Amino acid sequence: MTSPGLGSRGAGAGGRGEPPRAGPRDETVTAHAWWRGPGVTLCLGDAREVLSGLPAASVDCVVTSPPYWGLRDYQVDGQYGTEQTVEAYVESLAGVFEEVARALTPTGTVWLNLADTFGGSWGNYIAPGSTASTAGRRAGWRQGAHRPPQTRSRRKDLQGVPWRVAFALVERGWRLREAIVWVKPNARPESVRDRLSQRHEMLFLLTRSDESWFTCGQGASDGGVWRIASPRSSSGHAAVGPVELARRCVALGARPGGTVLDPFSGAGTTGVAARMLGHPFIGVDIDPNCHRIAARRITELPHRPTGGGGV
Repeated sequence: MTSPGLGSRGAGAGGRGEPPRAGPRDETVTAHAWWRGPGVTLCLGDAREVLSGLPAASVDCVVTSPPYWGLRDYQVDGQYGTEQTVEAYVESLAGVFEEVARALTPTGTVWLNLADTFGGSWGNYIAPGSTASTAGRRAGWRQGAHRPPQTRSRRKDLQGVPWRVAFALVERGWRLREAIVWVKPNARPESVRDRLSQRHEMLFLLTRSDESWFTCGQGASDGGVWRIASPRSSSGHAAVGPVELARRCVALGARPGGTVLDPFSGAGTTGVAARMLGHPFIGVDIDPNCHRIAARRITELPHRPTGGGGV
């Protein structure tokens, strides 16, 4: 899991579309498999399309952080987060989670990390595809300037994106079990004078039934506020989240040896956490550059046999 946005773009070695040398075959095989290592399969393609090929009830835990709406343009065709309205963004994610629901075991858990954004006035009048729009993207929200690309929302209004997504999923049959505030003590201050700097993001725990796997341990005692520093990325990826955040989610929400999935796997932070705890991992991303980074990070981990777990 990464922040902000796992279905994103990073820099890596090798030509675009050329995978690193594959490791031994894993039991998890999909038509979109791009790289396999011990206990790991990285799949290349659109999240919804790839997930439709997974067997039903084959995933025990999902830990993911989709690309946040309107904060970055990763210059990848088919990316999420660049929809013209927040409503369209919510619908896009809801479609992905239809396939997540099908692939999830009855006792499976989903940990969904999302950040909010503010309305910006320039998106109300710049036409998509225009020179001004392109310049605005390059100079503004692609750099994380908190300006949605095309919205009728009032300037400076907080959009409530995480909760919009959460409630949309509830309307589609998901159970919202927990809302955790991830506080980033080392967050960089924003250059704003009429509101507070944003130093937190939301992490939702969702299930499909009353009975779900949950292991009380580290993280559970912290209640609904987790203070975890954001890493200063050196991986070449624009947005890498803390391994500790993903590790807590996997430790709390995955049964021992259960398969962990990240449909927006980006630089592979969820995969790193899953393998650290001995879980098989499936990562999905639309950008092969992200998979190069993820494969390198996972390969560099000390070997741990699949089938572990624990906090």
